[in-house]
Amino acid sequence: MSAFNAFPLGQPAFVTNILDRAAHLRRDDQKLFAMEQKPTSRAYVVYRDSLLVKREGDKIRALLSIDEALKCGANPGTIFLGLRDGAAMFGMGLSQAAAEKLVGREDYTVTELRGMAMQGAIPPDQLSAIAMAKSMVGWHQRHGYCANCGSRSAMKEGGWKRECPACKAEHFPRTDPVVIMHVASGDKCLLGRQKQFPAGMYSCLAGFVEAAETIEDAVRREILEESGIRCTDVQYYMTQPWPYPSSLMIGCSARAVSEDIIVDHSELEDARWFTREEAALMLTRTHPDGLAGPHPFAIAHHLLGRWVHDKS
Repeated sequence: MSAFNAFPLGQPAFVTNILDRAAHLRRDDQKLFAMEQKPTSRAYVVYRDSLLVKREGDKIRALLSIDEALKCGANPGTIFLGLRDGAAMFGMGLSQAAAEKLVGREDYTVTELRGMAMQGAIPPDQLSAIAMAKSMVGWHQRHGYCANCGSRSAMKEGGWKRECPACKAEHFPRTDPVVIMHVASGDKCLLGRQKQFPAGMYSCLAGFVEAAETIEDAVRREILEESGIRCTDVQYYMTQPWPYPSSLMIGCSARAVSEDIIVDHSELEDARWFTREEAALMLTRTHPDGLAGPHPFAIAHHLLGRWVHDKS
């Protein structure tokens, strides 16, 4: 399966949830420990933005047994992700020292997650659980101390909470809302590019939702700030969990009421209008000028693709 076929329109990466989160089990430490010892239990092992995988011929396997994970140096403090067909799934972290020991091995390797997913090397139906593991492992690594009093906090409830033994404050994983929007004016759409994008790539504009702000207001504000374009008629499309480190991409569309672009170069390298025909060529990587749209891995591709195929 090619990377493009792996993510058909309306199905970006990280949205296919195959796990029963089984939240009722999170408070039963003894049961979780027993489940972790079962031979049917499995784990995804995360290192920064990468994943520990096992090589099997010309393929890789991301879902490891607990023994495989521990033998590679994964941290024994596991995060309970849920159940798949009755088997427990866990998320585990990997230290830098353990990751360095794997360099040069032929059986296991640590590989950047985004690249593997974009290449279709990991089955799409596993990406949601991997995103959960990556977000949760990263949160624990960044939030080891109580934000209220500074004491070392402890993992609780299968990793879904941290508790401070000193002041008893409870801390929970956060998700940061981000609006990402397709902006159209008749048969033209607005796309921008950041400096770190691959050469010739343009995508939908995006930005974080601020405190006490509606999704609609965030869409209008971000578009105006980054491109100088004023918009109305904001409509919700779909969401995509985005574990970099732990965001929720809120896909929307909007109608432009102005067309004179003023690029905020602190945010974007460029922004411009594209016709529907140009956008279609960019999505299929056949634009005569070598321009390209976002990869099907990302929700931006699906926002743009929906507009390209909607002739009304």
